[in-house]
Amino acid sequence: MTRAGLVFGFVGVLAFSFTLPFTRIAVEQIDPLFIGAGRAVVAAALAALVLAATRQRLPKGAQWLRLCVVVIGVVVGFPLLTSFALQTVPAAHGAVVIGLLPAATAIAAVIRAKERPSITFWVASGAGVASVIAFIALAGGGLEGLHPSDLLLLGAVVLAAVGYAEGALLSREIGSWQTICWALVVALPAMIPLTAVSVTTHGWPQADASHWLAFGYLALVSMFLGFFAWYRGLAIGPIAQVSQIQLVQPVLTIVWSALIVGERLDLLVWLGALVVVVCAAAAVRARIASSTRAG
Repeated sequence: MTRAGLVFGFVGVLAFSFTLPFTRIAVEQIDPLFIGAGRAVVAAALAALVLAATRQRLPKGAQWLRLCVVVIGVVVGFPLLTSFALQTVPAAHGAVVIGLLPAATAIAAVIRAKERPSITFWVASGAGVASVIAFIALAGGGLEGLHPSDLLLLGAVVLAAVGYAEGALLSREIGSWQTICWALVVALPAMIPLTAVSVTTHGWPQADASHWLAFGYLALVSMFLGFFAWYRGLAIGPIAQVSQIQLVQPVLTIVWSALIVGERLDLLVWLGALVVVVCAAAAVRARIASSTRAG
């Protein structure tokens, strides 16, 4: 089951790795508030259709409050904060901070899910984070100074980690895709007014096709379909282990950003990718070994 969790987790990470590049493209012509809130409205409409078509049972009791935690973390917090941050920093720079997300998710899993990774796991995870930061700094991602937008990105990391951990636990109770669908529906009463504020303030976005396509990806994949696989992987778990697959996300983000905008990929990119993947693999194997001995 652990291997299946890793496979689902990687599919989710692959989907999310395009989020920052496409957000960077979208904010060139679309208001960041519209991007952050509007994509949730589109995804929520799809989620409501899916829930109705499959006649899903309503969540019960405290599950509604826990869905609100997911909403704050991954439906509201991460999309809005990254949309505003990427107005002023490139996607590669954003990937520096997002590289901290695996460790943050592992910490959230320890606190919320009562998981206890081994010391080897933490060493490998820490090495992965350090490798991500060093790689992107050398690749020109920009560690020359702390940007004000970094605070927004750090906030996005914290909120996403909490949302991932809580969503993983809920997925074990109500299902993986059901969790994100219900979270989107719960968020809808807040996201519609925020979208309306953007339209009222800035008018309907006058964007070209490429920018609308970027927005479409954020709504359909980053906000909706990607979570089907990601929460499934986390639900199979362990959460802390599966979360380490995110270490490859910043590397993928750099590659997609380079390909999309035509930047040159040199040997450093491939060497950096190899180091990060090795660290992620070490963290995963350390956790599996720990689990096996414990059993």
